[in-house]
Amino acid sequence: MTYTDQDQEALSAALPALETRYKSLSLRNIQIDMTRGKPSAEQLDLADGLLVGIERADCFGADGTDYRNYGLGTGTPEAKALFAEFLGVGQDEVIIGGNASLSLMYDILVGGLLFGMPGGAGPWSAQAPVKFLCPAPGYDRHFAICERLGIEMITIDMDENGPDMDQVEAAVATDAAVKGIWCVPKYSNPTGATYSDAVVERLATMKTAAPDFRIIWDNAYAYHHLGRGPAPVKDILAACKAAGTADRPLLIGSTSKISFAGSGIAVMGGSVTNIKDAAQKISFATIGPDKINQIRHIRFFGDMDGLRAHMDKHAAIVAPKFATVERILNEKLGGKGIATWSKPEGGYFVSLDVLDGCAREVVKLAAEAGVKMIAAGVTFPYAKDPRDRNIRIAPTLPAIDEISHAMDVLCACVELACVRKLSAGN
Repeated sequence: MTYTDQDQEALSAALPALETRYKSLSLRNIQIDMTRGKPSAEQLDLADGLLVGIERADCFGADGTDYRNYGLGTGTPEAKALFAEFLGVGQDEVIIGGNASLSLMYDILVGGLLFGMPGGAGPWSAQAPVKFLCPAPGYDRHFAICERLGIEMITIDMDENGPDMDQVEAAVATDAAVKGIWCVPKYSNPTGATYSDAVVERLATMKTAAPDFRIIWDNAYAYHHLGRGPAPVKDILAACKAAGTADRPLLIGSTSKISFAGSGIAVMGGSVTNIKDAAQKISFATIGPDKINQIRHIRFFGDMDGLRAHMDKHAAIVAPKFATVERILNEKLGGKGIATWSKPEGGYFVSLDVLDGCAREVVKLAAEAGVKMIAAGVTFPYAKDPRDRNIRIAPTLPAIDEISHAMDVLCACVELACVRKLSAGN
């Protein structure tokens, strides 16, 4: 029998034992941070070869170009060759950026607001209001960019195949103010969903009222599998080219969770038209990226086979942590009717849904017991989960014994908060 099947008397009788268990776990006085999807020190150690991987001779291109000097604003030929393959685009369809993909995405939206996009009628800001579609639960930093820039967010439901395309198509069909959609197509943050071929095809072929509508294709976890190899995702740029919407997608990626977090390489891909537009905008902000860091990464990885082999090492470290989360969720919450959770095959998160109206209380209880989770609600636009049920679990940073303790605490908090709510008749 699940908790949701029990009567009020039985629920009230179960509460004292749950309260006692929670208090016992709280007395362990251990502080564990599971707020963000950070790589562990063991993962970062995998890239230590970057610290010694370059010599003076490496700082010159095949044509003699000195990479220590200004220039090559869109990246070195070597970096373009590797990261074009990384994104699945041509070498004339890629820009090598700085250290952060988030900066590229922020600049894309700022550029749209100030100067517009190819195919459009000028700056988005002159066509206010500006709206963006936000599949949710989703990535909080995407939503924070929109909120910071005054872009109105429209929530789109997510399922195991990606965004609800009926909702997407209805939103873009007649409203020219809708200028784009955020997408994390592989191992989505936080659900772990990978977009189906049908979703990708509909994104490419749908009719949009805005001629300058953009898909921000944030492939943050393109190679971040948990042991079975990267999941396949239909080529969005090829699908758009076939549909006559080649300028629609802007592909984003980085090595921040591959090499060193914050010291990696960010990349942008798209149609030649989009890349020329982005390069022109970028040219006013920089005289050139860190080309030495680009070459350092090329020397370290060698080619895409080298990068994929490197990600297999990440999987060997991370997969047992996700397995620990899954095991404890099954042991502590399985069959009780108060929680469901995702079972990702890659990425950095597990998405936990508890009874409606309980997520904020669960996170509060966990914090008081020494387990810090990201605030409930932030996986939705404006940090408002309409059902107050979603909790993002980030298992990569802590050690396995810490994860075990943290999950014991979190599950106790879920059970306590949900049974309290059910016993109160809410």
